[in-house]
Parts: sequence; structure tokens; C-alpha cells
Amino acid sequence: MRLKEFIDVGEVEEVCGEVNRQVTGLAYDSSRVAEGSVFFAVPGARVDGHDFVPQAVARGAVAVVVERKPESEKATTWVRVANVRRAMGRWAAHYHDYPSRRLRLVGVTGTNGKTTVTYLLESIFVAAGMVPGVIGTINYRYQGKVFPALHTTPESIELQNLLAQMLRAGVKSVAMEVSSHALAQERVRGMDFDVAIFTNLSRDHLDFHGDMEHYFLSKSRFFTDYLKESAKAKKVAVIHGQDPRGEELAARARDLGLEVLTYGRNPSWDVHPVTVESGLDGHKGRIRVKDRELAFSSRLIGEANLENILGAVTAGCALGVSAASVAEGVARCESVPGRLERVPNRLGIPVFVDYAHTPDALERVLLALRELMRRSEFRVSSSESKPETRNSKLICLFGCGGDRDRGKRPLMGEIAARLSDLVVLTSDNPRTEDPSKILEEIEVGVRKTGMSKFQISNLKSQIENPKSKIESLKLGKGYCVEADRRAAIRAALGLARPGDLVLIAGKGHEDYQILGSKRIHFDDREVVREELP
Repeated sequence: MRLKEFIDVGEVEEVCGEVNRQVTGLAYDSSRVAEGSVFFAVPGARVDGHDFVPQAVARGAVAVVVERKPESEKATTWVRVANVRRAMGRWAAHYHDYPSRRLRLVGVTGTNGKTTVTYLLESIFVAAGMVPGVIGTINYRYQGKVFPALHTTPESIELQNLLAQMLRAGVKSVAMEVSSHALAQERVRGMDFDVAIFTNLSRDHLDFHGDMEHYFLSKSRFFTDYLKESAKAKKVAVIHGQDPRGEELAARARDLGLEVLTYGRNPSWDVHPVTVESGLDGHKGRIRVKDRELAFSSRLIGEANLENILGAVTAGCALGVSAASVAEGVARCESVPGRLERVPNRLGIPVFVDYAHTPDALERVLLALRELMRRSEFRVSSSESKPETRNSKLICLFGCGGDRDRGKRPLMGEIAARLSDLVVLTSDNPRTEDPSKILEEIEVGVRKTGMSKFQISNLKSQIENPKSKIESLKLGKGYCVEADRRAAIRAALGLARPGDLVLIAGKGHEDYQILGSKRIHFDDREVVREELP
């Protein structure tokens, strides 16, 4: 493949040098440049690829793609473009002969729910015989192969290469998470989507986007830019209409001539539940899809998962999957790693691990668990089979990541204190921040609710004493701080009694903790199993 072919793809403003050179690879990391590679000088927040052009040339780059002219580089061809990342996406798609055009490609964007929706879609694709691949937060996988996910959405060169591998392995359909970072950074440029899904929008990543409006604009580009540009003959925008920004996004998509299907809990949306029974065992009922209905059942619990199911059902129907296959796929997806994942134990105490790390996600999961606690599954009985007078407690453990949006910390603290009986504050991934400073910022929100602070040892003894004179502990209300996450989990589990429910939030499927610049092994689910009998 000659360099001239890539130049003909577009995005080029100026070329200097020989254009008939043979291209044998693409790279944006100068250390990965080999003889015959094109090097993309990607500008970054910390490192500018333009500074590494000499190294790339020394390693044999046949061309460098830049946004500004190299000062003295004459040893190779340079190509100037307005946006290196955009050119990289288009050139990577061309290099691999546009694999997304030969796949059924569904992308999912939104603050929460992306991972669960892709798991549901994967299950629907299996039920329909549409051999699936998945690209997302937990991993990248297809045909029995599993690769670790360094990013929710890979860089365009890795992404196009992954799609090409999937295609060669016989994959027919792909469900992928599309992050706001990926949209802002052109990582999905050159991808031809059949369906784009919007799950919701709530506060997150403001350290990157600045404010909620820019965050929304980044998400909306998936529809107004990437889906609009897709080469697919039929392309559909699937939008959670009940989200506060959903109607606005649906209107924008329709104005561009896109086909739009909306979903939500009430009958005003194209896809909505007609009847639903929900409990600890999941959901079952009937869903109306425009002019028809399908019966469904799912082991996934909570209101948020009902919305995720509706989104996946809508996307499946948009692709023309039969109602029977959609229903079968939803039923087959029994759990999602780290998403309200229950950890069994011999004490009979429901313990859930969840990825909730935003204010909205934490509020949703706590509300869902509160609702479950009102049901018979959580009633506590004495040996005489009469209900105890003690109220069951919802115990919530969480923290906030370091080097990320600080504004959400007090918000999450207030939500946890308002919706929980006992709160244990601990470290998440503190990264380079002082864990104690992060916890202090969370405590600001907790204190707004008037919740009292106790030492863990004192709190445990007070809870176990039914004659406690402390007013705030009559219902077990209070919070503690323990920076060491394992010790905090041990304490939260130690506070729980039969009839209580424990939520370990923030890290979900993650099997590591980032302390400073080091990544150590740490899996909430493993720790819970080790600390409980």
C-alpha cells in the first residue's frame, strides 16, 4: 500500500517529500515505529508527539503526519493535517480496508450503563447467531479470546486492527463502549456504525471536559458527527428519551435526518415496559416495541438495569433481530462483572460489589437496594418466626479516585449519607493525591446531612448494643473513615448483621488499586470472600 493512497483518503493540507513510498504499518508511539511505518505526531496533554519526530524517522518512518511543519526534518516525507487524530482514524480504517463496513457495529455511549448494555447485546447476538465481539471497559473479547482493556475505547490504530482481527476470526457483529474521551479524541473516526445508543448523562469526567455542557456536546457528537457520517445504508440512533438530555439529543438526530428510536419507562417512548415485576431475582414482564410486544425476564436487578435492558432491546430490534432472539439473549445474560454483582457468603448477608463511581450511579444503586430492602427477601425473623424490631441497615462503602473531578466528592458523600444507614469512607484509586485529603472532601458532603462520625470500633459496639442511648444510632446511623480499603471492607462486613445489606462501591470489576504511580492487585470481590466465611 503506497503513501499516496492514504493522502487520497483526505484530511491533508500540505505534503513535502516522496508519496510513492510503501507503507508497512502505522504508529503513534515512536518506540513502536518500524521500517516502513507512518508516524502520527499526536499532540497530548502531557506529551507532544511532534517532539518525537526525529526518533520516529531514525527508526525508519517513511512519513510523519503532523499539525505543524517540522523545523529541520528532511530525511522523510511529512504530511501536514489540521487534526492528527482525525487523520489517524481515517488512515487506520483505510489500512485495514474498513472492517467496520463488513460488521454489524453497535456503539454505546453514556455516563453509566455502557458495559451492561454491551453484555446484553453480546448475549442477544449469540441468541441470534450473530457471532459477537465486544470492546469495552472490562476487556476486549471474541471467539473465546480475551484481551485486557487499557482504555474503554482503544486508540484508532488499535481499534481498527482489533476489528480486522475479529473479522478474520469470523465475527459478524460487535458491541462496543464509546467513551466521551474517545469521541473528543477522534478514536472512532473511520468507524461505520449501524446503531448508536445513548444511555444517560450525569456528572463525570469534568476534569477532562470542564463542564457539563462540553461533556454533553462530546457525547452528542456520536450521533451528530460519527453516526451521521457512517457509510451504512441503515443507521439508527437509539436514545434514552427519559434522560434529561435525551429528548434534546433525539431532536438533534432527527433534524439531521437520522432514524431515531427512543426508550424509557413510560408509554411516550417508542420502546417501554408494559408490565414489570422486579425483585432480588431480577425483572420479568412485557415490553412494547412500537406496535408489538415481547415477554422478557432477566436476572439483572435494579431500576438502572431495567433501563439498560430497554436500551439493548431497542438496539436489537433496530438491527432486525427477532423478538424471540432478543428475549432469549436478555434472559441468558445473568450477570455483569462488578455491576451489582452479588458475593455469596454463608452468613446470608447480601453483599454487592458495584462500579458506581459517579453521583448519579451511586444514587441509582442505593435507591435500587433501598427498594429491595423493603421487600420480603430482607425481613429479619427471630427463632419464633416473628419479625424483629431492629430495622435492617444499608451499609455503603465507597471512595473517590484521585487526580479526577474533585467536585463530585462532596456530592457523593451527601448521597451516600442520605440513602444509607452506615457509611464507610475509604480509598478508591488515590493515584498521586493524598488519600486523607480526598476523604476530607467527601466528608464535607456527608456532614451536610447531619450524620454523626464515629470510630469504627465504637460504632460496632454501639450497633451491637440494643440499649444504646445515642439517638443517631437507634437506627444504626453514622459514618466512619478508614483509608485502607481492605480494613474498611473488613469493618463494613463486621458491622453487618442478618437482614442488613452491604454495598462495596466504586471499583466494581477492577482487580487493581492505583497508589501513587504503582498499580497493586486488589479486587473487592476477592477481599469480600476472604473477609467473610
